[in-house]
Amino acid sequence: MDKYEQLLISLRRVIRAISIHSRQLNKDSGLTVPQLIVMRKIAQLDAPLAKQIAQEITLSAATVTTILDRLESRNLVIRTRSETDKRKVHLSLSEVGQNLLSDSPKPLQENFIKRYQNLEEWEQSQLLAAVERIACMMDAAELDAAPVLLVGKIQTDESL
Repeated sequence: MDKYEQLLISLRRVIRAISIHSRQLNKDSGLTVPQLIVMRKIAQLDAPLAKQIAQEITLSAATVTTILDRLESRNLVIRTRSETDKRKVHLSLSEVGQNLLSDSPKPLQENFIKRYQNLEEWEQSQLLAAVERIACMMDAAELDAAPVLLVGKIQTDESL
């Protein structure tokens, strides 16, 4: 087998691992990975604004707003208008949202990050350089991407 074939197989394994984890998360909790990440960030911050969440997880404000709409419709997130500045709407998790979050598995990237950070500095740099090179070779270097591991069908507003 040629080395490029081995590389493509390894890339496919990465994509499959992300996909399997995402499906299992959705099956176990009823949440998508972006929904889980938004909920985790709301729990970490003190009454954040949607704009803050978007910046923290590097997704667009429009995407985060759509995710919040979906979470609010499921009574997982509460939006509260600021008493001092009526233009601001603060976010918090409902009790149901807190319970669901505490029972949800960690996003796949948390396990990856832990293992990656346990590598020697030179190994981290080598992996980063190799993957960046692959992205360039696939003409993907300029594509917008958040540090959130997602794959699968393009999501519609309803699936966020």
